[in-house]
Amino acid sequence: MSKNRPVYEPFALEPSGRAHLVVTSLDAPPEGIEDSFDNIEVWTVKHNGPGVPVLAAGGVRPFRSTTELLAQLGHRLGRETAGLRFYAIGSEAFIWDAYNIGIVAGLHPSEISLHRAGPLVRRVYCSHCRTMIEGVPVNIVSCPSCEAALFVRDHFSRRLAAFMGVKVDAEVPGEIPAAEVFTS
Repeated sequence: MSKNRPVYEPFALEPSGRAHLVVTSLDAPPEGIEDSFDNIEVWTVKHNGPGVPVLAAGGVRPFRSTTELLAQLGHRLGRETAGLRFYAIGSEAFIWDAYNIGIVAGLHPSEISLHRAGPLVRRVYCSHCRTMIEGVPVNIVSCPSCEAALFVRDHFSRRLAAFMGVKVDAEVPGEIPAAEVFTS
């Protein structure tokens, strides 16, 4: 594992927060939300089913897509005052997109808690044409834009919320490593 790879702690609410906003790309709210905490709001992505209500029971707000949730997140965080604790749960791409929105909205990094969950796939940034490739489960992938065969390096960019993809045989032309499924 490279030194720049984030390390994630298990999900737990921070008792010092006066309010808690949990966003997740998963269908259901996370386990571990204790009834003893007041002022908890949970945003989830509802991946299937007809119409999505504006606010469901129990402070859970479902969204039709990750894109819709993230688009609304900046507006929500921009209205917040001190004391909010913000939690993002989902794929690395999702949680770092949410993190970057939180930072732009004025949250301090200590007010944000990130938790990777769900399928083990990566967002890959093609270093040749700047294309983002979503949901990559293996270390070798073809760029859909420039068609370069890319090796997915174990280098994670927090700014881009992506792993770096470089030409697969960049170091030794013609030498292509074996494809491997990501395990961490």
